[in-house]
Amino acid sequence: MMRNIAVITDIHGNYSALKAVLADIERESKVEHIYCLGDLIAIGHETNQVLEELRSRKDVSYVLGNHDEAILNILNGEEPGSQGEERDHHYWIAKNMNREFITFLSEMPKRLECMINGKKILFLHYHLNECNQFLSIDTNPSVTKLDDLYKNEDVDIICFGHHHVLHYFKDNNRIYLNPGALGCNSRPIATYATISIKDDGCVNCNVKEVGYNNEGFLDNYFRYDVPAKNTLLRIFHGNQDRNIINE
Repeated sequence: MMRNIAVITDIHGNYSALKAVLADIERESKVEHIYCLGDLIAIGHETNQVLEELRSRKDVSYVLGNHDEAILNILNGEEPGSQGEERDHHYWIAKNMNREFITFLSEMPKRLECMINGKKILFLHYHLNECNQFLSIDTNPSVTKLDDLYKNEDVDIICFGHHHVLHYFKDNNRIYLNPGALGCNSRPIATYATISIKDDGCVNCNVKEVGYNNEGFLDNYFRYDVPAKNTLLRIFHGNQDRNIINE
């Protein structure tokens, strides 16, 4: 029997985008489970809506992202590891996050493995070093570099996020998939991936773009006076708020 899963990552506090993707996955009735690769929160401001929606579901498994970890550090009385505007933003997110979600986030591992139709899949937010810390983003990844990085891993598929662009690499031994950020885009779209694995081990990956109305989400950066809002809108949303103002 063919098995089908969905992979989402980097929601970044964008509940509007998350709702659109979950609705699209519901229409893909063959999807039996969702794997979320971290950074559920921060950058976007819809923290509690995202966490409430995901915590209520029984069909999602998670790994922890670097922004999730930073918020947890603050809530545990530790330094978030961020500086400047990013640090101010993290403290604002932590201040406004419902404390009931601390356990939900704290229980997320940094890596997760599963076996589907004979294929072992590794899920993680991004590549980890020997101390279980995230590596710096490689802006020019290749299958050769990834194979070297994971040469000691006995897995067939590696799914990751963090770097907000799509990556798909395949060789004779392994597939590497980053579906791109669900919640951050320079257009009003949200991305996710599906993976289908047949009984014979044949794997098919498909990346989908889902359109949604993001005007209210963008407007609320100013309504809530989100720290670092101008920087966040420029870097992670392509200054789409200016398009709304000029229309």
